[in-house]
Amino acid sequence: MSSLLKVDNEIKTKVDAFRERITSEAEDLVANFFPKKLLELDQFLKDPTINITELKEIHSEINLTVPDPILLTDIHDGIEGQNAKKRKFEDGAGDDKVGGTKVFVMPGGMMKSNGKLVELIEKVKPEIRTLMEKCNTVKMWVQLLIPRIEDGNNFGVSIQEETVAELRTVEGEAASFLDQISRYYITRAKLVSKIAKYPHVEDYRRTVTEIDEKEYISLKIIVSELRNQYVTLHDMILKNIEKIKRPRSSNTDALY
Repeated sequence: MSSLLKVDNEIKTKVDAFRERITSEAEDLVANFFPKKLLELDQFLKDPTINITELKEIHSEINLTVPDPILLTDIHDGIEGQNAKKRKFEDGAGDDKVGGTKVFVMPGGMMKSNGKLVELIEKVKPEIRTLMEKCNTVKMWVQLLIPRIEDGNNFGVSIQEETVAELRTVEGEAASFLDQISRYYITRAKLVSKIAKYPHVEDYRRTVTEIDEKEYISLKIIVSELRNQYVTLHDMILKNIEKIKRPRSSNTDALY
């Protein structure tokens, strides 16, 4: 096969070195890193910071005071009355509309995020990133072990492909966890903006606390899912390691 395609010897040497490095890293990940990490995450799930039963403890104070009510009187006479009618028609052809308070600056300075949740998120995010990176390395290793396409004797190859598909699925789920965290911040920011504009509406304030509680519960589920992914991948690869490394009983040296 090598005679059909001329490959520079120096490049081939570097590629072979890369394959050996990926193989060494991936085998160490499956044999040692995955079981260690699942035990770490299992211990993390027992941490008091992620096992708060009274969710009121994670609530964050929203330091936006409710302004005193302003009494408005109807203006019917003179130029001001004409301008008021004009504005009424421009705003909605006479429909009743409630305008919020214009916000130029927060009274207490910058509106802080929920500190307890931010601290927890900063602990969980590196774990998500680590899972994605390690899965990518193991996936590349399995893909490099897939032999050239031949008729028959492909049972081992199908196991390799299923393993790659599972690793790709885990990567995608981990990426969705990061998206979920981003959506939490965006949703909360919009709600806080609503509170600043409509400080007299209590439902907005309650919704922020509900969002915080939901995110706290979601973070614990994410950590649990990360642990379960390590357990599943470790178990799946170990059970099928023979077929993954030697997918065919013959011609096993003819690999990509």
